[in-house]
Amino acid sequence: MWTKHHKKRKFGRLTLPVITVAFLSYFGYHSVHGDFGLRGMEDFERQRVERQARLDVLVRQRQILEKEVALMSDGSLERDMLDEKARSYLNMSKADEIVIFH
Repeated sequence: MWTKHHKKRKFGRLTLPVITVAFLSYFGYHSVHGDFGLRGMEDFERQRVERQARLDVLVRQRQILEKEVALMSDGSLERDMLDEKARSYLNMSKADEIVIFH
């Protein structure tokens, strides 16, 4: 009967733990420093706050424009507002007028 004797390798039993540590280190690093990691979430939150502020400004501007359109289109045209808009767009005023910009 033939028997084979295997020489036990010193590094053989360390292979699986080394591979496991390598994978855990890789995924651990990228869970903190990656695009979708903890630092990436801070960037997303900063962008969200900036974009929310920009959205608030745009919503306010839209409300102002909707109010002006409603004043012009409700059947009775506001002469003062029409005069103000025409002078603003044409950049004209009379010689005896005082112009206050807001």
